[in-house]
This record gives sequence, structure tokens and C-alpha cells, in this order.
Amino acid sequence: RFKLLKWIVAAGVVALVVYGVSQMSGVPYTDREMGVIDFSSLDSKQKRTALVAANAARCPCGCGMTLAQCVATDSTCPLRERNIDRVKVMVEQARKP
Repeated sequence: RFKLLKWIVAAGVVALVVYGVSQMSGVPYTDREMGVIDFSSLDSKQKRTALVAANAARCPCGCGMTLAQCVATDSTCPLRERNIDRVKVMVEQARKP
């Protein structure tokens, strides 16, 4: 019984560490959250470049969100389609050497 508790605590600590590292990556909204955009043509470095750019650029509607956040979470934004297009351009730019 005590051994099971130790395993549960250890699993919780590992989960917290993994979560912490993922949050420190600087990319809060990933390709998974922005499912309407295809990142599959990029290698991991190129994908990170595009994701960092999308997470840094701001939505021009004045809401204060990033492009990535808008695309991932706000289906009502009047500029969402343009934001999707802007992120697609970032994907294309990241593919270039």
C-alpha cells in the first residue's frame, strides 16, 4: 500500500516536471491546437520557428491575443481567416532555408 502511494507521488512529480518544461518552451499554442493549419511539411526546427513566430505576433483586431491563440481558441474573431492565412505564410517562410 505504501509502495503504491510512492509510485503515485513519483508519477505526479514526473507529470509536473513535464508540464513545467512544456510551459517554459515559449510555445503555448502548438500545431495540435492550431489544427486548421498543416505543419507536416516542416522538420522540428522549422516547426518551432513557425510556432514561435505565430505565438509572438499579435492579432490585429485589438483583442490582445497572439495569432496562434486566436487561431486555436477564438472561432468568432472577425479576422480569424486572415490570421490563419498569416500563420500559413509563417509556415512557408519557416520552410525556406
